Amino acid sequence: MSPAAAELVGYLGSALIVLSLTRTSILQLRLVGLAGSFTFAVYGLLIQAYPIVIVNVVIVMVHLFFLQKLLSKKKEFFTTLELNADSRYLAHFVRFHETDIENHQPGFSYEPRDNQVRAFILRDMVPAGLFIGRACDDGSVQVELDYVVPQYRDFKVAEYLYSDRSGLFAEKGRRRIWARPGSDIHVRYFERLGFQPTFIEGGPALMADLDAVVR
Repeated sequence: MSPAAAELVGYLGSALIVLSLTRTSILQLRLVGLAGSFTFAVYGLLIQAYPIVIVNVVIVMVHLFFLQKLLSKKKEFFTTLELNADSRYLAHFVRFHETDIENHQPGFSYEPRDNQVRAFILRDMVPAGLFIGRACDDGSVQVELDYVVPQYRDFKVAEYLYSDRSGLFAEKGRRRIWARPGSDIHVRYFERLGFQPTFIEGGPALMADLDAVVR
């Protein structure tokens, strides 16, 4: 391989390592970091810089060790914790994450009402997500806020939330969920879950029957 091509391999390895440090998901950090260290080890072989090879082979082994622990960990526990309208923790949670909420669901403002569905989604007893919705007269629920904290955005929270296991919807006769997403990110999120375009209460929306939501 020419020196110029070998140099490109080195740049690619460096870029992957830097990219891994920007990941909020531990799994993504490990996977991208593994690819970066492996690529950089190949670069070391190409230029016969064996200290670079040794260091990056060790880093590859470290990534593989922790990936094995991540992927073989015990089954995670999910549950919901329904909230009172005046919950102080709910108010603190929304205030703490308000910038990220605004980026994903612009225009959201928490206003307690009697017909609201409010719940934290707990993942191994840690508040991983917050759902706030309006219980409509026709038995459907309008999503007002469906927020997941960055480190838990692997769709497991969503799959649990919109399943019968969450106990928020089906057990109470609520089988249709609809939303008016305020950002492209949120549109893609609902579409991935199986929500379909519809027209409701005088405007366009995305709606799904719980039976059609991704499991």
